[in-house]
Amino acid sequence: MSNIDANMAGSIWKILVSVGDNVEAGQEVVILESMKMEIPIAADTKGIVKKILFNEGDFVNEGDTLIEID
Repeated sequence: MSNIDANMAGSIWKILVSVGDNVEAGQEVVILESMKMEIPIAADTKGIVKKILFNEGDFVNEGDTLIEID
């Protein structure tokens, strides 16, 4: 299992995947908004989305786990 973590604090602007989706390494899965900029977060490894821990509009801190993939 692998986690996709926030690389900075911000609000989740858009979630690009759903539970059960296959993701590839490097695929963008979440877009954060911080200081009026959109910051894409990509998967480090390929796998299947097992759990999405936050919703669009939620505030996250740097290092928070956003998505679990298996």
